[in-house]
Amino acid sequence: MDAYLNIISLRAVRDYTGQPLAEQELERILQAGRVAGSAGNRQPWTFVAITDRATLDKLAEVVYEPDNLRGAAVAVAVVVRTVNQGFDAGRASENMMLAAWAGGIGSSPNGLREREPAHTILSVPTDHYIANLITFGYPKKPRRVSDTTPEGLLARVKRKPLSELVRRI
Repeated sequence: MDAYLNIISLRAVRDYTGQPLAEQELERILQAGRVAGSAGNRQPWTFVAITDRATLDKLAEVVYEPDNLRGAAVAVAVVVRTVNQGFDAGRASENMMLAAWAGGIGSSPNGLREREPAHTILSVPTDHYIANLITFGYPKKPRRVSDTTPEGLLARVKRKPLSELVRRI
């Protein structure tokens, strides 16, 4: 898929088939996160890849949208040392989501309703911070974007127009 089309067509997927991801697909996603840019090339993140069904079900109890985790093949927690490293964590997260989407795999970021239990479930040290918890899986309703153009997609998306978002000086 064209890189620009991949970026502008990315949407959260919250309903998955349950089909497991191949190990090479998961590694491709994690590699995309690993190589993301970061301030001063500090690479402040570690990733916890969760494929164990019982662990995903436990995590489902501490997020805002539990069904998203219950149906996912994989979840990845992006862990940093401080909340201030959230921007870099976001860069790694977006890289992983885009790499997944390019391979036909959907993803969705998940907000943690309860942080302490999530840290316990994933054995994350108390002096660290789970910046993002992203689910991955094959979408139940695959999106067909390869048969469209960027211009066609931009004309259809439900987003504010640039004229409302950009001020030029």
